[in-house]
Amino acid sequence: MAKTVKIKANDGSPVEFVDDIIGAGGMKDVYFSPDKSYVVAFFRDKQDFRAKERLENITHLYKEKIFNQPGGEYWKDLYCWPTKIVEYNGKLGLVVPTYQKHFFFSKGSVNNDFLGIKGKEKEGKWFASAKNQNKFLAPEEKGDWFKYFQVCIRISRAVKRLHAAGLAHSDLSYKNVLIDPTSGSASIIDIDGLVVPGKFPPDVVGTPDFIAPEVLSTTKLKIDDPARKLPNITTDRHALAVLIYMYLLYRHPLRGGKVHDLDSAKDEELSMGSKALFIEHPADKSNRVKVRDLHPSQLPQSDPNKIPYTVCGPYLKALFDRAFIDGLHDPSKRPSAQEWEDALLKTVDLMQPCQNPKCWHKWFVFDNTTKPKCPFCGTEYKGTLPILNLYSSRRAGTFTPDNYRLMVYNNQYLYLWHVNRNISANEKLTPEQRKPVAYFVFHQNQWLLINQRLPDLEDKTEGKKIPVGQAVALTDGKQILLSKEEGGRLIIVQLVKN
Repeated sequence: MAKTVKIKANDGSPVEFVDDIIGAGGMKDVYFSPDKSYVVAFFRDKQDFRAKERLENITHLYKEKIFNQPGGEYWKDLYCWPTKIVEYNGKLGLVVPTYQKHFFFSKGSVNNDFLGIKGKEKEGKWFASAKNQNKFLAPEEKGDWFKYFQVCIRISRAVKRLHAAGLAHSDLSYKNVLIDPTSGSASIIDIDGLVVPGKFPPDVVGTPDFIAPEVLSTTKLKIDDPARKLPNITTDRHALAVLIYMYLLYRHPLRGGKVHDLDSAKDEELSMGSKALFIEHPADKSNRVKVRDLHPSQLPQSDPNKIPYTVCGPYLKALFDRAFIDGLHDPSKRPSAQEWEDALLKTVDLMQPCQNPKCWHKWFVFDNTTKPKCPFCGTEYKGTLPILNLYSSRRAGTFTPDNYRLMVYNNQYLYLWHVNRNISANEKLTPEQRKPVAYFVFHQNQWLLINQRLPDLEDKTEGKKIPVGQAVALTDGKQILLSKEEGGRLIIVQLVKN
């Protein structure tokens, strides 16, 4: 039986680990604590003074900056953040909390766990390909499309917070993000390589598939060459866009059919670097996916003709265009993590449950047509579909369109961020602000909005107040005032009938 080693961290606190390697990454060997509440990861190679200084900043200064602020508790679920530095037998190490239970596979893959992943960490790579989704993953592990949006919102939020602190992850990829599509959870790992511009340079250039084109195309230059591009916040933005595209569409945005060089290494360098081209570029179709080269298990998701990126809705389409067309070779034009978070949240409000119980995506984004249908299984929506167009007041008595819509489905909730444009659905919400204020039901052949907590709810069309506990019917053209406060919203109902 392996012995338990007892040491002290650099801050003087006791640390214990069982002297039995449970995992070995590219740079570190990992050991469990006796109660498995944390791990101790030792660098195999000797670390220089600068590396130690970086780790001291990560475990103290930056940790304090993110977690010991108002609302800091929120971030503990979104990062697996190193807490202490240790030294043992001449090796430098880190103490890191153990991953939460839902980030380990409980079922694994099909056919009696054919892939042997049961009990292993849910690295994002398992969920980012059509082949894994269609052929290998156990149905209980896959989640539904709505949950992948929640995953992407949490990743965007976590990256936004790092960037706000002046930090870049430098190696953001599906290997360094754990996700759980059954709960919509996500956690960024491998925090010890954080980049601080001008102070702590990156240790790595990144992971293939996620390295920004400008980094890949300059890797052969010397590290001190002014033309050499290294990972930073703008390269994180490229990696974030790739992650979101892959989690929602299960294919890579740049891996199409175009061949630049018969030498596979040179072709990779060009197709992901200086010659990178969006596979769904509207004007340049030379990198379109060649469907004949795809395995049946990759279909239909890997064929953009069948499932184009426009299925993600107008807000995300605009950001994908900026990320993979305008900003692919111009980092300054890439969307920020904040913009991704905002667009994902607005897109979630456009989502509808698919009426086909056998559709594994289970949700789709309303495409603004009079005959909405699920793009994944082709099922047309049957019945009356309310669309709520949101307007808000900039000055008393006037309402301006917010370019914001809310789709209605049975038992869907209305929240304060729908009610008032000055409230955002972000990590700063108080527990009280997270509570629903009204909900929608389909009752006796009509759609109703039930008031739970709104003091100002008013049917403006009828000129009637709607007290708490009462309902207002959603009829075509109906105007409903949600709040009289500054930034308060007015809803105009639009009904689509099929």
